[in-house]
Amino acid sequence: MIIGNGRIFREDGSFEQGNLYVQDGRIVSREDYRGPEGQQDLDASGLYVIPGLTDIHFHGCMGHDFCDGTREALEQIAEYQLANGVTAICPASMTFPEEKLAGIFRNAAAFKAGQEESRKTEGRTLSGGADLVGINMEGPFIAMEKKGAQNGAYIQRPDADKFFRLQEAAGGLVRLVDIAPEVDGGLECIGQIAGQVRVSLAHTTADYDTAKEAFAKGACHVTHLYNAMPPFSHRAPGVVGAACDTEGVMAELICDGVHIHPASVRTTFRMFGDERIILISDSMMACGLEDGQYTLGGQDVTVRGNVATLTREGNIAGSVTNLMECLRTAVKVMGIPLASAVKCAAVNPAKAIGIYDRRGSLAPGKQADVVLLDEDLKIRGIVKDGVVVKKTEQM
Repeated sequence: MIIGNGRIFREDGSFEQGNLYVQDGRIVSREDYRGPEGQQDLDASGLYVIPGLTDIHFHGCMGHDFCDGTREALEQIAEYQLANGVTAICPASMTFPEEKLAGIFRNAAAFKAGQEESRKTEGRTLSGGADLVGINMEGPFIAMEKKGAQNGAYIQRPDADKFFRLQEAAGGLVRLVDIAPEVDGGLECIGQIAGQVRVSLAHTTADYDTAKEAFAKGACHVTHLYNAMPPFSHRAPGVVGAACDTEGVMAELICDGVHIHPASVRTTFRMFGDERIILISDSMMACGLEDGQYTLGGQDVTVRGNVATLTREGNIAGSVTNLMECLRTAVKVMGIPLASAVKCAAVNPAKAIGIYDRRGSLAPGKQADVVLLDEDLKIRGIVKDGVVVKKTEQM
């Protein structure tokens, strides 16, 4: 197909008016396109043409959680994400015992294997949803003092052997592991596993010096910056300051309008630049549903409006906003340029988890996962594996 006359997002972060060529589920150059001349399957006039988004940190949606550990849950989650412009997902686990996590990870590995098999036989996945591209192991190697909505009963000492057992259960699917470096065994564990998985500082009380030592040992990521860590201040810059000072460290931001003030989001973009920020949703199972009572990691959660809190303790318990809505909020409410927001929701997450060679941009050779947005950043069309899966009447 040809997606014609759109404002196409380029790898350098700019938009360029033109056509996007798709063939055999991949993006191709005009020179390599073998379709008929003059063909135009999608008229993108007046629309932005961007890569499908990748959410590397969320827990669930539509009443389902990644940690449900069932195929049905992953199918429903993947379908919702794709319908909202997220074409690749790396869902996050909660803090649970090793045995339960192993079961959750085995379920994810089986789901991923099914998607890969359909890609081999059909040239695309037939699940009807976003592709599962990894697992974000958010718990259990965290600090009790900053557990947030994680279940403190299951917090464990960082243990490389335990991680490797869980990675085996996941079939190598774990892309991110969260560790509080200040807890007993934290720095040692980071040094042992950093060469084989991306290590992120999270749910931590670490000061600046400890965080810098963790980065020196191989950590290169920060989970939901500002949340579940000491605040950044002029005498105690903490994890935030250490991450900013360390070249190559990427930081996640939840731009749902609840977790971080718009001014802080703008300041963070000035501090880190749009090359080092990753937009995430951190959504939980209530995302896409009405207010009410839900659960997260086995704990009761109350949702009112766009705020989710632990019913008993009152801590913020993830978000109820999908990644595309977070992107929209970042641009329309927080004043982040659209090109920067797209880079942080599509390009950077794909780079972070090692899939940028085939996803995350609209460069020739990459998987044809494409989203069309209007001036209000509402979705007008979605292409997955070169197939139109959503198209509004306005197109």
